[in-house]
Amino acid sequence: MPAPPPLSLQPADALLVIDMQNDFVSAVNGRGGALAVAGGHDIVSPIKTLASRFAHVVLTQDWHPRGHISFATTHPGKEPFETIAAPYGAQALWPEHCLQHTHGAELHPELDIPHAELILRKGYKRDLDSYSAFVENDHTTPTGLAGYLRERGLKRLFVCGLAYDFCVRHTAVDGKQLGFETLVVEDASRAVDLPGTVDATNDALARLGIPRVLWTQIHAASAR
Repeated sequence: MPAPPPLSLQPADALLVIDMQNDFVSAVNGRGGALAVAGGHDIVSPIKTLASRFAHVVLTQDWHPRGHISFATTHPGKEPFETIAAPYGAQALWPEHCLQHTHGAELHPELDIPHAELILRKGYKRDLDSYSAFVENDHTTPTGLAGYLRERGLKRLFVCGLAYDFCVRHTAVDGKQLGFETLVVEDASRAVDLPGTVDATNDALARLGIPRVLWTQIHAASAR
């Protein structure tokens, strides 16, 4: 098959790097943080290279307090990967991860994107989770990212990172619905891959016309 066509970057493009944190990034030997995503370490270097091609980069960071609503340990008798009915809708439960001021919450040390302009923290409210970088899980409360991007004149967003079927998906969907041209860099993302979550993500992106592209399509272009 022919190689996909290159994508030429423009001054109003931005790269959103989602939750590349120690607790999510698997180690070289396949192990890693408290909620390590398989293959997570494999995308650190591609994301770093990809980011060097963008003039504008935003990083997100899960930043949970102890006793967060998304932790299975907060709900007696519940186990990780079960789902509960939260006041704002269905909420998946996870192992404790990305606790504020811990090593697990820190951005992965190999990421090294010194020209990133913003680190946006999310999920810091005890009773409200936030997958998306734009809107919290109540689908109402904004994070302020949309306003930041608009004020900076940034219009086209490339989304990558962890995890493809949760925070990458919801960030891309909300970005599109908020009026930004949005693309997902599929091979610079990795999925948790719970039953049905990848297919649901692919379907959601397709319904909204959000392209899934390769980081190598962007690698040779430079907006800096």
